[in-house]
Amino acid sequence: MSHPPSLQVRVRLLVALLLAAALAACASTGPAGALFADRVVFTVPQLQASLDRRYPREFDTLGGLVTLSLRNPRLSIPPGSQRLRLEFDIGIGGLGRDPRVPAGYFTLDSALRYDPATRGLHLDAPELRDVRVDALGGRMNDRVREAVNRWLARHAREEPVHTLDDGLLARLAQRRIGRIAIGDGVVTLHLDQ
Repeated sequence: MSHPPSLQVRVRLLVALLLAAALAACASTGPAGALFADRVVFTVPQLQASLDRRYPREFDTLGGLVTLSLRNPRLSIPPGSQRLRLEFDIGIGGLGRDPRVPAGYFTLDSALRYDPATRGLHLDAPELRDVRVDALGGRMNDRVREAVNRWLARHAREEPVHTLDDGLLARLAQRRIGRIAIGDGVVTLHLDQ
C-alpha cells in the first residue's frame, strides 16, 4: 500500500520544479545576455567584457599626423540613470608622443539603440560629460568639445558597443528588438512579436 508523499517531499519537489523553471527561463547568462520570454537582459559586467575585447583602439586624425588612442574603457550605469556612462583613457600620438600612454580621459553618457545591420548595440545620442587632457591644457574648450561630440556621433553610428552573437540571434527567431531600457544596473532589450 502506497502512502501519499509527505508535505516535506512535496515542498522539495515544488522547489526543484521552480528552480528548473527559473533556469530554463534564463536560457543564457553568458556574454549573450539572459533571454527571457519577452526580453534580453545584459549586465554591466557582460557589456564591460565586450568593451574589454574591443579596446584599445587607435584612430588616425589630421591626415595621419596625430593618432588618438582609446584605452581602458569603464562602463557603469549610475543609480537612477537611464543612460550608460562610459569613461576612456585617451592617448595622443604624434610629435614624439606615444599614443599608448594615457594623456587624459573623457567621460560620456549615452542611451543605446540596436542596429540590425551590425547586429550591435550602438551609442545613441552620446553626450560628452567630462574631458581632461593635460597636453591640451587640462579641460577642453567649447570648440574642441564640439569636435569631439561630432566624432562621437560618427563613431556611434559605425561602431557597436556590443555585438549580439549568432546563438542569441538564432534563439530570438522571428522576434524583433524593440525598445531598449537602461536602469537598475542592467540593459534590457524588449522584444516585439
